[in-house]
Amino acid sequence: MFVRTLKKFVLILLVVVVYQNWGKIENFVHPASSVSAQVLANAKVTLYATDWCGYCKQTRRFLDSKGIPYTEFDIEKDAAGRKAYEALGGRGIPLIDVNGTLIRGFSPDEILAALK
Repeated sequence: MFVRTLKKFVLILLVVVVYQNWGKIENFVHPASSVSAQVLANAKVTLYATDWCGYCKQTRRFLDSKGIPYTEFDIEKDAAGRKAYEALGGRGIPLIDVNGTLIRGFSPDEILAALK
């Protein structure tokens, strides 16, 4: 009985880990993305987010899946990140700064447009 419960627990844990890292896994399996290498080399993306925010998680997965490098600040844990977030006008998460263009909320199309 204990072994069966342990197997179920390990399987659930594996599913959760895969779900949380799907963007990285997808990028590893399919490294070619719709974003050119030159665009990625010149990209300056900053993500202001929190750990618990669902849209922040979607944004991370999207950026990871496209191979877009980014700097992340957790506005609840990082005082400097919070200050920068507030200086940009704050008001909701995620707040994404893509090459100087501010994107409020999770919007893959706006992120890709700002990269070009």
